[in-house]
Amino acid sequence: MPQRESLDALVIGAGPAGLMAAEVMARAGRQVVICEGRPSPARKFLMAGKSGLNLLNAAPLADQIASYTEAADWLAPMLRAFGPDQIRAWAEGLGQPLFTGSSGRVFPQVMKASPLLRAWLERLDRLGVELRRNWRWQGSAFGFATPDGPRLIAPRATVLALGGASWARLGSDGAWSTHLSARGIALAPFQPANMGFRVAWSAHMAPHFGAPVKGVCLAAGTHSIRAEFSLSAGGVEGGGIYALSRALREGAPLVIDLFPDRSRDAIARSLARQPAKLSQKNRLRRALGLGGARLALLLECARPLPAEPMALAECLKALPVPLSGPRPLDEAISTAGGICRAALTDTLMLRDWPGVFAAGEMLDWEAPTGGYLLTACLATGHWAGAHAARF
Repeated sequence: MPQRESLDALVIGAGPAGLMAAEVMARAGRQVVICEGRPSPARKFLMAGKSGLNLLNAAPLADQIASYTEAADWLAPMLRAFGPDQIRAWAEGLGQPLFTGSSGRVFPQVMKASPLLRAWLERLDRLGVELRRNWRWQGSAFGFATPDGPRLIAPRATVLALGGASWARLGSDGAWSTHLSARGIALAPFQPANMGFRVAWSAHMAPHFGAPVKGVCLAAGTHSIRAEFSLSAGGVEGGGIYALSRALREGAPLVIDLFPDRSRDAIARSLARQPAKLSQKNRLRRALGLGGARLALLLECARPLPAEPMALAECLKALPVPLSGPRPLDEAISTAGGICRAALTDTLMLRDWPGVFAAGEMLDWEAPTGGYLLTACLATGHWAGAHAARF
């Protein structure tokens, strides 16, 4: 039996939520140790920042809170305590000036996560926070598999920040769920969020894989968005699809308006003016300028095309795309499910495990892309850290 090490404050998981909890506890005068199961911290955070780190959103706070749907009420105090304004000040305090893009998304000027993370880790080191790498939690109380063999820790307060269940190779494998389930803590099943969807394409679509579909409006159930998406060998993905992913996951059909700026009547008139001898493809090209990926999508999903202009206009304004389910959980940008709200106090402490708090994607909430995911991870990490420090 390994010797038990007593600690003041323990954080398990060195992603954004865990690092924020550690910073808050250290500033409160606690001696903090972070145990990270991987060789380096915040691997998913770094991956997200490779294409431009969308740290937060410039939308009004009330609108941002509403984006968390069922979780909005219980996340609201956390977002008000450490939300977009505070995150902006925090990032700039780490020497990372931000800018707001045309979509309202907010990025570091360098567009990368690595400078921010490097400055953050340096700050934590100055605050006396110890980061232990390759320490993987084994679940039995606080036992860890480490490079030096098994270790036991007895902390006064703990923050769990182990992420969701997507991108397992970066550390978010959801393995912690078995540890909490064994203690009787209520969990909602993991589901993919902000993910692509499968489509069983014919061979004719192969030349268009990787192509963006622009200038369209996508709808699923009562939700619609003007956005682009892309075609892939596996189906459809991209911002427009991610924004509707929850409704699509729950069974709403995907319907695309290929000409959101034109009415059905106007489209039908343009088609009717074309010579009857033209093929349908040429009628569509001459009347509407339709070609490339949009034309391929129409032919794939609506063939045989109706000859009558108004009926064809109806297809162009409401094209159904047959989906065959979401892409695998591990490919999702984020996950829904996790620790149920009822299992937590208002301080994010586990009701059945006093002194143990949870934050980030471990909690059962989901949000669209656009800065909302990182905002909630940082806000819940800040909240859990503050209350764990007081505990």
